[in-house]
Amino acid sequence: MARSLKKGLYVHPKLQKKIEKAKAGDKSPIKTWARSSTITPDMVGLTIGVHNGKNHISVLIEESMVGHKLGEFSPTRTFKGHAKKGKISKIYGGSGRFEE
Repeated sequence: MARSLKKGLYVHPKLQKKIEKAKAGDKSPIKTWARSSTITPDMVGLTIGVHNGKNHISVLIEESMVGHKLGEFSPTRTFKGHAKKGKISKIYGGSGRFEE
């Protein structure tokens, strides 16, 4: 369900202070754990390090990202690929069902 227009966009207060400081002149990357914060127009052009549970992934904010959440650009799971057919047939006996 979407957030009420009456309430406005959610940006973590601590992150908002860091953004204001960066707009004033400090151009170092901003580290944040607030993945649920919405990207606002005043963030465009900044580099934000979004935490994915293990480390911070640098995200350069562009105009097309406005309105999305920070967590959308920092994946939390790594896809290692699907199992090969040979491995599946060895485990399941080739029929696709588990056989003991």
